[in-house]
Amino acid sequence: MANELILIIEDNEKNRKLIRDVLQVKGYPTLETETAEEGHNLAVEKHPALILMDIQLPGMDGITALKRLRADPMTKSIPVIAITASAMTYNRLTMLAEGFDGYQSKPISVKEFLEEVRRVLDAHQDKAKVS
Repeated sequence: MANELILIIEDNEKNRKLIRDVLQVKGYPTLETETAEEGHNLAVEKHPALILMDIQLPGMDGITALKRLRADPMTKSIPVIAITASAMTYNRLTMLAEGFDGYQSKPISVKEFLEEVRRVLDAHQDKAKVS
């Protein structure tokens, strides 16, 4: 389906560009920002189908930002994938336990990254159909 809007919250310009380019080549429109605070504002305003959240951000970190998104009625149902370079500190189970819907370590593997994006989007759509 690949036309779902995806919000990228990533402070590293090269990582942000790579993620954006990979998604756009596959037909996903994207929004992007460098901070969790601005990401929350964009999520409220644009209600993306998915948020890709870096964990180590300036100001508010990704875990705190996720808690803020989940506490807001306008954004609580938007699925969020954690993206982190700290594979040792933050593993998949830790991120899922924090409430993320998916996890990707950096540097991203394009194939695995796109599979995870699609898996989370499909799971969210299936969940919405049941509700």
